[in-house]
Amino acid sequence: MIHGALDYRVPDTQGLQMFTALRRRGVPARLLYFPDEGHWIGKPDNQRLWWTEVHAWLARYLSGSIP
Repeated sequence: MIHGALDYRVPDTQGLQMFTALRRRGVPARLLYFPDEGHWIGKPDNQRLWWTEVHAWLARYLSGSIP
C-alpha cells in the first residue's frame, strides 16, 4: 500500500483501513506512507523511494520464488 496524507481522493482512514484489512487476512502487505504527498507521489526523494519499493515488489513477486 502506498498512501499520501494529502490525498483528497482517498482519505487517510480508508488507506489505513485497507492496509489493516489486508494484514488481518494474512496478506504480506506493507505500507509506504507519505505525509507530504497527495494522490500522486511528486517529490523527487519520495519518487525514488516509491520506485525502489515498487521495483522490489515486482522483483519478488515476478521471480516465481514466492510459495
